[in-house]
Amino acid sequence: MAVPKKRTGHSAQGKRRSNWKATKPALTTCPNCGQAVLAHTVCTACGTYKGKPVRLKDQAAAAATEVKETKKAKKSTKKAKVEEAPKAEEIKETKSEEVVEEAKAEEVKEESSEEKAE
Repeated sequence: MAVPKKRTGHSAQGKRRSNWKATKPALTTCPNCGQAVLAHTVCTACGTYKGKPVRLKDQAAAAATEVKETKKAKKSTKKAKVEEAPKAEEIKETKSEEVVEEAKAEEVKEESSEEKAE
């Protein structure tokens, strides 16, 4: 086993450790609200990551707006004469509607628990 012959002096130790420097964490701006956020983390102000909502409430709200937009688009198009099998878009809509319903149920539970607390 290798053992040092002499003790390391204070100056040699300090010279060796001179490159041990703390770095500031990388900050970026949130594309949704513009607040400074640590890189690769969810924005604490608006709850988005890379411009997409992360919180369940925000996801439900985003899904609800998508459903409204798709319904508006459907009204302007003419109905097809032949019924086709459900498309991937329709399946996504049903899933997003389920998410909206779950979020509404959670809000009702929260409101009832707040009323009980009062």
